Amino acid sequence: MGRPRTFDTDQAIEKAMQVFWTHGYEGASLPDLLDGMGLTRGSLYKAFTDKKTLFLKVLEHYEGKAVASAVALMLDSSIPNGADRILTVFTNSYRAVTEGDRRGCLLCTAAAGPSMYDDEIAAVVSQGLGAMRDAMDDALNASPRHRDLPDSERSALADMLISQYVGLRTMARARIDSKTLRNAVRSVGVMLA
Repeated sequence: MGRPRTFDTDQAIEKAMQVFWTHGYEGASLPDLLDGMGLTRGSLYKAFTDKKTLFLKVLEHYEGKAVASAVALMLDSSIPNGADRILTVFTNSYRAVTEGDRRGCLLCTAAAGPSMYDDEIAAVVSQGLGAMRDAMDDALNASPRHRDLPDSERSALADMLISQYVGLRTMARARIDSKTLRNAVRSVGVMLA
């Protein structure tokens, strides 16, 4: 009979998320993960099977944390104008950069990396970004300027906004200068005004 697990799985996934978020999927080496999670190789493989399985659990955790938070903000009816909710998501992303967090969005990083060649990772990324896009569509429906648009136009605007979001978060990770990032957020504000 094997020894019982001596670590908290949720805490290990949170720690792994920080490693993947900093280094990306490809850049996160096994030693990085072991060090960041405080686990031995045997414990990691016994609990998570392999790096990809761990990454899928990390993406699910990230969706439950960061994506769910952004979706909740965009669905928050205490902010009457849905366009303001969307702009707040963009502004918060820019604020994170000005406060020193250049990691961008873990889903956006995965979209530009392993989801290009791995169907399972692509499905999780698509699910998370789809939830963001759908929340943007719902928020536009609560915007006085956008609620009366035909559904197809409002949907197209939501598609464009999620692509702007992915672009902003990817540019932040690429260390694009703050002025360019600020202008990207301002352009979203102009589109939503």
